[in-house]
Amino acid sequence: MTDPAQSDLVRAARGEPVDRTPVWFMRQAGRSLPEYREVRAEVAMLDACMRPDLVIEITLQPVRRHGVDAAILFSDIVLPLKALGAGLDIVPGVGPVIADPVRDMAGVERLPGFEPEALGFVGEAVRGIVADLGATPLIGFAGAPYTLASYLIEGGPSKDHAKTKALMWGAPDVWRALMSRLADISGRFLRVQVEAGASVVQLFDSWAGGLSPGDYRAHVLPYSKVALAAVADLDVPRIHFGVATGEILADMSTAGVEAMGVDWRVPLDEAVTRIGSGQAVQGNLDPTLVFAPWDVLAARAREVVAAGRVAPGHIFNLGHGVLPDTDPDVLTRLVELVHEIPLDD
Repeated sequence: MTDPAQSDLVRAARGEPVDRTPVWFMRQAGRSLPEYREVRAEVAMLDACMRPDLVIEITLQPVRRHGVDAAILFSDIVLPLKALGAGLDIVPGVGPVIADPVRDMAGVERLPGFEPEALGFVGEAVRGIVADLGATPLIGFAGAPYTLASYLIEGGPSKDHAKTKALMWGAPDVWRALMSRLADISGRFLRVQVEAGASVVQLFDSWAGGLSPGDYRAHVLPYSKVALAAVADLDVPRIHFGVATGEILADMSTAGVEAMGVDWRVPLDEAVTRIGSGQAVQGNLDPTLVFAPWDVLAARAREVVAAGRVAPGHIFNLGHGVLPDTDPDVLTRLVELVHEIPLDD
């Protein structure tokens, strides 16, 4: 098999039969790997994301080390905004920081439109990665409109997203204009990656879990649908993921995806009862379990695999990203364990 579209991971995302449970990890390329720390030692995060040579190397590192069933493009959810000219940077220990937060219509109008040539380095990196991966699929990704909006409005990370919700409720015209602009950017960013060779995409809505189901449906879901529809004609499976989104899983599953990512708070078999019929699931081992004794970790991983069997397809993953202090050898061993579990165990 040399076609990534026929890989276990892509097939699982589509709910098709597989030879073994596929595995990848969110944030598998990052600070848990010494080889990553070495190549990033003198390079700022967003600078690294805009250098195709570094993107290729960092994206491939966990595939070489862990034997995971997919690579995910080394990037950041705010990268398109940075590349298009928005005034932001990633501050170590803080996260994305916006120089001039968006709080009114003038702020929305200052945002750049999508210019494909400004993201040419992404296509170059994707083509290089795909050439090296062979039959292993590459996952492309983007930040969902709501999460991008939260960074832009708050000016950086926020625990309560108070300014974001205030604008959402109090200035509906500004909100619609901002979310429409961001839905276009997210969707076209996904499309750039697929057209360059990505075999799967994932839309991250990191902060949607802070919304009520009603607010999510009214103010966020329509724009996530637009972003995901941008690749609907390209025949790649789409995955949707957010943190602490148990109460809105059913709504998120209607955004136009083949698979739903589930964080560790909701067992996968319970998630299946909440999401759309026929959709695959991804997840959802608690990321902190990698620090537990191996027998505990192994038992819990087996529970996740068993729970995932009630879905048409299951991609094993953590319930969120790999933590920086994770022992890479434990992840490698975890991949081997999941691969060894019989599908009918």
